Amino acid sequence: MRLKLITESAGEYIIETNDKNPKTLKAILDKLPIESTALRWGDEIYFETEVDVGLENSQDTVEMGDVAYWPPGKAICIFFGPTPISSGDEIRPASPVNVWGKILGRIEYLKKVSSGEKIKITLA
Repeated sequence: MRLKLITESAGEYIIETNDKNPKTLKAILDKLPIESTALRWGDEIYFETEVDVGLENSQDTVEMGDVAYWPPGKAICIFFGPTPISSGDEIRPASPVNVWGKILGRIEYLKKVSSGEKIKITLA
């Protein structure tokens, strides 16, 4: 399944979902469309949602382009480079996340997204 990420400053992206965390994905799909305010933490964009699901096959590190859910913040996270706690080439979230998708396309443009701008996820 594909979803659409819409940003004010970096345009639109397709998110290809996966089946790694089916409960998490279902909880997100049930809340679409999701509109929020972007926040930045290093090369991560995250934003609060009304989704409320616990850890599911969670990961301490992620890959470039991963889209995940962060249970402590009820937030969706988009990873496009190192965070402040990354070491070397790893991409490390603040705490374990449930990866449920991957950004397709030129993710380097996500660096244009600033804290405070509107962000939205819809069905593609």
